[in-house]
Amino acid sequence: MSEKEQTLSGAGDRRVPGALKKTIVMVGMMGAGKTAVGRALAARLQAPFLDSDHEIEAAANRTIPEIFARDGEPFFRKKERQVIRRLLDKERGVLSTGGGAFLAEENRQIISERGVAIWLNADLEVLWNRVKHRDTRPLLRTEDPHATLSALYHDRVPYYAQADLTVVSDGQASIDEMVNRVVEALRARPDVLEWV
Repeated sequence: MSEKEQTLSGAGDRRVPGALKKTIVMVGMMGAGKTAVGRALAARLQAPFLDSDHEIEAAANRTIPEIFARDGEPFFRKKERQVIRRLLDKERGVLSTGGGAFLAEENRQIISERGVAIWLNADLEVLWNRVKHRDTRPLLRTEDPHATLSALYHDRVPYYAQADLTVVSDGQASIDEMVNRVVEALRARPDVLEWV
């Protein structure tokens, strides 16, 4: 099985691996669990948790919906690229990125050079069930948010499929089980995690 086809069951090793050699970057659609799983993974690995959206909001002193409304998506994407580069240069940890971050070739390249991209691969209905009751997603503020999400999903999957590793987020696994899946997938990457 190739690295990109890792679809592990969640029955992983609970021990804490050794040193983190590269930043682990969580990529995928909104609602895939990048922040929740990333935060729990960072705790498991005893590493810093970083969130590119949070860093953008802090730097702009505005929420992402406010940035989209005032400055537009192109401005946001430019800031996103700058923040991801800075965070990858800053320290090793677990980095959660926004759903659109991995679409930019520049982001994909720097993530692969300085870290490892893990795609949390959730199907459309799992994603919809997680985001349909939230109004914090600027891209879903449309007349038909499900159709919008579906279009985004089908446009973005080919980009996410370029991630270094894929872990299935089936909507059934707990956050802890998802962390087990990610850790198990990382066994294929000794350049990222040191195992003792």
